Amino acid sequence: MSVQEVEQAVSHFTAEELKTFRQWFTDFDMEQWDLEIENDSNSGRLNHLINKALGEHRVGRSTDL
Repeated sequence: MSVQEVEQAVSHFTAEELKTFRQWFTDFDMEQWDLEIENDSNSGRLNHLINKALGEHRVGRSTDL
């Protein structure tokens, strides 16, 4: 199914169907984002950010939560 076909189908949803679809897509999108972050973390792509944050913390440039 193409993006255009999905757009066409969504444009015919009732208000309730659109609400359900919107919630499903939000959940789906968040899961995809979580997987991307997990994969980036596992591959080491975020190490430079972690090291920078730890360095800032060591010199007192952070606050406790």
